[in-house]
Amino acid sequence: MAIYKGHRFSIDFDEAFTQGLVMVGEVSPDNEYQSREDRAAGRPARQRVDEVTGKRQWKATVTDPDETKAKRASFEITLLADVQPVPTTSEVLPGMRPIELEGLTAEPKVAGQGEFKYQSYVFRATGFKAAAAGGGSKSGRAAAAAGSTPKAA
Repeated sequence: MAIYKGHRFSIDFDEAFTQGLVMVGEVSPDNEYQSREDRAAGRPARQRVDEVTGKRQWKATVTDPDETKAKRASFEITLLADVQPVPTTSEVLPGMRPIELEGLTAEPKVAGQGEFKYQSYVFRATGFKAAAAGGGSKSGRAAAAAGSTPKAA
């Protein structure tokens, strides 16, 4: 049995992002490309719709504190929902908030250019998990409770 291109693997948030994620900025609609002529004619931007689920696509920029390569630490997450998802956590710095995602899937892809290609993933989620009392991911809270120190970057 073959796994076809575009297959989305379900993955637990704590397994994918052991240190959790930090959302930078706000959630915004993922709009289709709009040409200069379309903008000049006053045509409204159309929001993308996911081919698999039929849900509207939203995007958010996130940073993975566990990533050691600076260029790969920040990336966009696609959120699939009929209405704009709202984060359940408060900001720790202006424009930055720790988040946890639910309904997370990963789709493998090749990233990079020329000789410098590497394995990457397109992450999609259905929304934000409810804010936990301790903040951060379950594994991060467990490590803090155990008294372990985070690894150096």
